Amino acid sequence: MAKQEDLFKNVVSHAKEYGFIFGSSEIYDGLSAVYDYGQNGAELKKNIKEYWWRSMTQLHQNIVGLDAAILMHPTTWKASGHVDAFNDPLIDNKDSKKRYRADVLVEDHAEKLLQKAEKEIQKAKKRFGEDFDEEMYKETNPRVKRYLGDRKQILERLAKSLTNEDLADVKSLIEELEIACPESGSKNWTDVKQFNLMFGTKLGASADSATQLYLRPETAQGIFVNFLNVQKTGRMKIPFGIAQIGKAFRNEIVARQFIFRMREFEQMEMQFFVRPGQELEWYEKWKEARLNWHRSLGLGEELYRFHDHEKLAHYANAAADIEFDFPFGFKELEGIHSRTDFDLKAHEEHSGKKLRFYDPELKENYVPYVIETSIGLDRMFLAVLSASLKEEDLGEGNTRTVLKLPAVLAPTKAAILPLVKKDGLPELAQKIVDDLKWDFNVQYDEKDAIGRRYRRQDAAGTPLCITVDHDSLEDNSVTVRFRDSMEQKRIPIEELDTLIRKETDFKSWLKGFSN
Repeated sequence: MAKQEDLFKNVVSHAKEYGFIFGSSEIYDGLSAVYDYGQNGAELKKNIKEYWWRSMTQLHQNIVGLDAAILMHPTTWKASGHVDAFNDPLIDNKDSKKRYRADVLVEDHAEKLLQKAEKEIQKAKKRFGEDFDEEMYKETNPRVKRYLGDRKQILERLAKSLTNEDLADVKSLIEELEIACPESGSKNWTDVKQFNLMFGTKLGASADSATQLYLRPETAQGIFVNFLNVQKTGRMKIPFGIAQIGKAFRNEIVARQFIFRMREFEQMEMQFFVRPGQELEWYEKWKEARLNWHRSLGLGEELYRFHDHEKLAHYANAAADIEFDFPFGFKELEGIHSRTDFDLKAHEEHSGKKLRFYDPELKENYVPYVIETSIGLDRMFLAVLSASLKEEDLGEGNTRTVLKLPAVLAPTKAAILPLVKKDGLPELAQKIVDDLKWDFNVQYDEKDAIGRRYRRQDAAGTPLCITVDHDSLEDNSVTVRFRDSMEQKRIPIEELDTLIRKETDFKSWLKGFSN
């Protein structure tokens, strides 16, 4: 656990030192759980968005994009259920005065039981080798069976209590499990109460006549209210999807773990409209497709797992999370939900407008069912950053800090480095920059010794360093150094475009994984 905490501290520190993330309004002592993306962070974030957007809209003829407004008519949020039901269970510790989400306290306790079971399983796997039957071991080992059984029982009880809004039982569960305040170790808890997460604002010239609005807590509703606009103008046929990237706002009880849980954040969502009765088939297809998309980045398949929801939202008939192994454990990265026809029917009811599709094959009108895929962009950013940051032992007491970002996402694709600041080398290096900058984000760097520049680019995640030396003036070739392997090879300047494209191109990374 201490090692994980140290890794997380390193990620936060590295993010600031190399221009990825700054605390918002830092000169005024900042604002809790609000962050700004620096020069490298803005590029990485943009590249993640483009990787998702192109894979969703460009590679699927039946998925199109949308950019809906943040401010929406207030009835939108009544229809969606957010005004009445967008709550989290809040609990305070009387001694530490710290506030927590009650469900997260219980889920974290359950996760520790899973980790204990996994530890036992890994030990047994080493002991028995190839003959090890993991499923049988789970069923027969008393300790593992108890850990997993207790975890299942706890999560089922939590889900039932939350569904029935039995907040007293949620508190009882916390007390029975003897869950202590992570800060103080105190078990002196208040009652659990509901806390609405929406930010309110006003629209109008005067306080008397102003209309009560909300900053949107999710981007999905902008898609639902535009369902007919997109379907008719795009002549879309079921099944089809609408994708969107946009800001959302939630007044989180406990905004913590850096950019994992923030009050202002960005979502990448796609709502896929299907025939009623086919939703669960499409749900399974999108689960597989989304996991493949994450795997295409090459961060490591062991970092992902599915978690099926015990407690379903009021609109869903199936839901699962793709969880990622962050430095603080497995947590939700992307949600895949079968939302049924809840949203479109609710907006029909509250607006009085029909939101239906005429299916020429079935010769009937119906309200489509919806499969949702939803990623927190900031969580995706944190997943990529934390999985990529490495401290490597180079031997003989030497180490290097390297950010092994997927090259397709790297802020700078290549750094152009003149060996020395004289003899015409800077001029040739600058000419290479001027040729490449039309197609790639490249950087010129002449300060410090070449080894120090390599280390600086490694830490910023730049996949290629291109060194211009005295021989370059004679043979029109340069030395290319690869970040991950530190291998160097000599190539002609005219081949740089092809090499950079091969290493960093969208097609090279995603082809073979797309669905």
